[in-house]
Amino acid sequence: MAAPLTLYGRAWCHLCEDMRAALEPLLAEFGAQLEIVDVDADPSLEARYNELVPVLVCDGIELCHYHLDIARVRAALAMR
Repeated sequence: MAAPLTLYGRAWCHLCEDMRAALEPLLAEFGAQLEIVDVDADPSLEARYNELVPVLVCDGIELCHYHLDIARVRAALAMR
């Protein structure tokens, strides 16, 4: 089963775009799916993640924010 990764970000965020691009090879390698959630569309998410975006979450566990932690994401995907 592909790991459900969720990227919390916003449309105008260059760090969000950078993390999404950096994730592409890992998504391909593990056959993982990525859900992208715009925090600005939900006031509770905006309040929670506003200054942290992008935030990458796998199975409810925050893996990294601002920049992709490749080792941590790889380990999370490998455990699935």
